[in-house]
Amino acid sequence: MTIGGVARFWREIPQRYNLIGKQCGSCGRIYFPPRESCPYCRRKSIGKMRDIKLSGKGEIVTYTVIHVAPHNFEGQVPYPIAIVQLEEGPRITAQIVDCKIEDVKIGMKVEYTFRRIQEDGYTGAIYYGYKFKPCQQKQNHQ
Repeated sequence: MTIGGVARFWREIPQRYNLIGKQCGSCGRIYFPPRESCPYCRRKSIGKMRDIKLSGKGEIVTYTVIHVAPHNFEGQVPYPIAIVQLEEGPRITAQIVDCKIEDVKIGMKVEYTFRRIQEDGYTGAIYYGYKFKPCQQKQNHQ
């Protein structure tokens, strides 16, 4: 990928920087990443799938801690990766940030955040995308 291709990379895949899913116009099910058709409604859903902006709020269903990272992620280890169930229904695999690893728990409420994913050493391009962080606790001031 060339430097000139980075902007195209972002424009063509909006779910990389926004949580844009698809909702079936027939049954109402929501999918992320987006799909062209609903696997339940099949042909009835063709032409009825519409974009939906997801809230970005969810709950950790399960998680693991990565100790041996893939290429370009070596400097981040150890780090937690979780399956997050969004309020709207879809499940997303994402890195959990802004907390200690030992504080990550099943059932923890989390929210979407836009963060740096990796840097391409060859082109110098920096890629961003979604991660999740613990929800901010509302404090009562009495």
